[in-house]
Amino acid sequence: MSRRVTVLLLHAGMVLAALVVVAPLAWMLVLSFMPAGSAAASPLGLGGTPTLEHYRTLFARLDVARAIANSAGLAAGVTAVSLVLNSLAGYAFAKLRFRGREPVFRALLTALVIPGQLGMLPLFLLLKELGLVDTYLGVLVPGLASVFGIFLVRQYAQGIPDSLLDAARTDGASELTIYRTIVLRLCRPVLVTLALFTFMGAWNDFLWPLVILADQDRYTLPVALAGLLGEHAQDAELMMAGAVLTVAPVLLLFVVLQRYYIESVAAGALKE
Repeated sequence: MSRRVTVLLLHAGMVLAALVVVAPLAWMLVLSFMPAGSAAASPLGLGGTPTLEHYRTLFARLDVARAIANSAGLAAGVTAVSLVLNSLAGYAFAKLRFRGREPVFRALLTALVIPGQLGMLPLFLLLKELGLVDTYLGVLVPGLASVFGIFLVRQYAQGIPDSLLDAARTDGASELTIYRTIVLRLCRPVLVTLALFTFMGAWNDFLWPLVILADQDRYTLPVALAGLLGEHAQDAELMMAGAVLTVAPVLLLFVVLQRYYIESVAAGALKE
């Protein structure tokens, strides 16, 4: 098989894979603008004149704007605090020498195989004792630090030359100064990647906000949209409009930050 044929087959495969990924998103977007009942009237739901009635319903009658604001604020808060804590811990495990560093890190890695759902009940009971049930802070707590984030930053920070850090220490820089002026700058690609994953996880999180929140005014977007299933289970077009509102922000965020994400992946590949 010639090289040209191989390249053509490779590109055809990538185009096919892209279509498989994009097609459901495109169908979801188109259906969200179709009149009610279009999905039941035709297989693709493409009949009728496009309308914004479903988006008006979501914002005017169901107050989705409040849920979007709740999700955005919580996701931004989790991301900001998580970046600080995970980067500090990742840098410490990568470059600082302290007793028990490797055993502690290995113990942290074992937590990756434990399903997060197992810790929900103990965490809920702890937050209940602290009076944080049905509060935004209670929603934030589980995402403030993660084993995955610490591991990701540690692996990337190991590539920082020790000579650079030693030179800064020789000049009298404290560890906090080194972290702020050198480590954060060199780790920017992986921190942006971590921020993207953390924001997406917090934005899409459904189970924990559902468990910890009782006041509907504090509901995040996934929890608020889940309430539509009971009242509007047959209105597929309205559900698709809600799905578009959920997907659009994180998709836009990924497009904006994809340069840093690719840079981080490329750097990791070069280390290998």
